Amino acid sequence: MDRLHLMTVFVAVAEEESFAGGARRLGMSPPAVTRAISALEDRLGVKLLNRTTRYVRVTDAGSRYLDDCRRIIQETDEADEAAAGINAEPRGHLAVTAPVLFGKLYVIPGIVEYLQRYPDMEVSAVFLDRVVNLLEEGFDVGIRIGELPDSSMRAIRVGHVRRVLCASPNYLAENWAPLHPAELINHKIVSALGVSPVVDWKFAQDISVRVKPRLTVTSNDAAIEAVISGMGITRLLSYQIESHRAAGQIQTLLTEFEPPPLPIHVIHREGRYASGKVRSFVDLIVLRLRAEQALN
Repeated sequence: MDRLHLMTVFVAVAEEESFAGGARRLGMSPPAVTRAISALEDRLGVKLLNRTTRYVRVTDAGSRYLDDCRRIIQETDEADEAAAGINAEPRGHLAVTAPVLFGKLYVIPGIVEYLQRYPDMEVSAVFLDRVVNLLEEGFDVGIRIGELPDSSMRAIRVGHVRRVLCASPNYLAENWAPLHPAELINHKIVSALGVSPVVDWKFAQDISVRVKPRLTVTSNDAAIEAVISGMGITRLLSYQIESHRAAGQIQTLLTEFEPPPLPIHVIHREGRYASGKVRSFVDLIVLRLRAEQALN
């Protein structure tokens, strides 16, 4: 059997964790899928999958081989696309991920423009406030806030944001504006887990303050609403409160103690050939994000 075909079958079965699921994904019969996996294991002389009546899991050797197969299949698809014409109109499906509020404010408008420009494209947008592994979770492009670990991903810096303390004018009128981070222990604190998952808030000049939140929420939107309502002081990213700050609903505090800014990158899986659909989206979103004043 064709080696690339065998790899494709293996990836489908491994990702679906099921021979039947892999068969459905590829439009093949289950016996044909079973024969393909057996042929691949015979060719390699190694067991790639552990099978029981309840589950299918990759072995240690299979896990390493799975990463290589994904990479090879991706590069083959990109080579085919490049051969078909670098100036061809993008078509197909694109999977994009970004932080929740960032995606709502800045990525969705870019996706809408992209889809209007390229009518043969479809986009799945998944917004999550956690670090997403593009390769393992099947995303083509991601927007990430924070320092990047070393990886094989292509990263394009598009701006930066700051960690800021903020409160409403009403709260500050009824209380007092802190002049030093240490004074936060005497204030009502709202903690947004997506931005400050720990209670030790770090500042410039090696200052660290252990705060005791009166309110802890899992949504940045919820923290903003609570602060606007006068609940207390919270810590968020500058872009998340920019419109509320401009409207006078929120004031930033202790700006001289802010830690260094966090970079924003557009990342994507880089192969030997630039995928037309990825390249066209990255070009568009990079220009849009670099033009946003709140991010630069």
